[in-house]
Amino acid sequence: MKYTPTAAAGLTAFVIAVGGFSGHALAQYTGPSSVPVMTVQQLQETGKDDQKVILRGRIVSHDGGDRYTFADDSGQMRVDISKRRLPQGQAFNEQTPVELVGEYDKDFRSAEVDVDEVRLVR
Repeated sequence: MKYTPTAAAGLTAFVIAVGGFSGHALAQYTGPSSVPVMTVQQLQETGKDDQKVILRGRIVSHDGGDRYTFADDSGQMRVDISKRRLPQGQAFNEQTPVELVGEYDKDFRSAEVDVDEVRLVR
């Protein structure tokens, strides 16, 4: 393929347009889900490895790296949240109600939720 300024300009414009697009600006589906809302206690007692989950409660501490402690009225558990999964431009603390959407990761030694999305509940 021969390099041309027009092709380079077109590619640059495309990369800027796509790279500058923030997925957080998209509307999100808020209707019913086949994934059940569970409590920490229910998840710890009946949860299966790789099960999709929704938890409602609060993130009560940051334990370093991607590790946080989540709590609801039934108990506490460790959750793994990548920085890119946290709400962008929205401050929250241990008193802020949140909804976590993710996958239960259970093995012989420990259990945690790998969080795909953090939603602030206002």
